[in-house]
Amino acid sequence: MSSRFQRITPFLWFNDEAEEAAHFYVSLFEHSRVLSIARYDKSTAKAANRPEGTAMTVAFELDGQHFTALNGGPVFTFNPSISLVVNCHTQEEVDHFWNALSQDGDPSAQQCGWLKDRYGLSWQIVPVQLMELLGSGDPAKAQRVMQAVLSMKKLDLTALESAAA
Repeated sequence: MSSRFQRITPFLWFNDEAEEAAHFYVSLFEHSRVLSIARYDKSTAKAANRPEGTAMTVAFELDGQHFTALNGGPVFTFNPSISLVVNCHTQEEVDHFWNALSQDGDPSAQQCGWLKDRYGLSWQIVPVQLMELLGSGDPAKAQRVMQAVLSMKKLDLTALESAAA
């Protein structure tokens, strides 16, 4: 975990699952932890129409990246226009994150390495080798790799490398 100042922190709006989601995400990534939880007290709970003692905001860290989650109610929901990319070095990492994050998620939102988790948040689970294969300078190779990506839900590194060959 870096002592470097993080200027930009993603702020995630949940209906009422912020604490649960933060603990779930922290359980999946190494070097991760819940940093703090601010709870609705008597005055804020009434104003926000939330039960007293429930989490208002949860500050957490995933592999050194800080996030804040808010239980803000059903006013806003996630959509795929914003996603979190998980860069993976091996197929085992791709499998681990894909399987964990897609469990109880939206199977219809799974394509090209993208998935929607059980909380509605979109993720891209990507082997780092994909950018190398697409950016090799060989347009025919890049086209074959992209066609392979478009045919997949979870990305398969071996199949991508075969398409490039």
